[in-house]
Amino acid sequence: MLSGFDDKSAYALCTFAYFSGNANDEVRLFKGRTDGQIVSPRGPPDFGWDPCFQPTGYDLTYAEMSNESKNAISHRSRALHALKEYFHSHVSVGEAS
Repeated sequence: MLSGFDDKSAYALCTFAYFSGNANDEVRLFKGRTDGQIVSPRGPPDFGWDPCFQPTGYDLTYAEMSNESKNAISHRSRALHALKEYFHSHVSVGEAS
């Protein structure tokens, strides 16, 4: 689809939302982003667009990476890390339930 375009840059973005349940609190958003580029599909077609997304600095697509490697750099893990950091610094035990 992108063969006619010179720029194949892309990014994967994940956003998690958290709401405490208190009407006075706002919804908080935690975003994770992984920059990369669109490439010809490589690797198993097991999960969505993983075969055609190659993160910047890597020579493998998400599909070609081990789960451990992908999870270390993925947009989802970055968003989840931001949410986790928020809980560790702002939410006391029992408050998040």
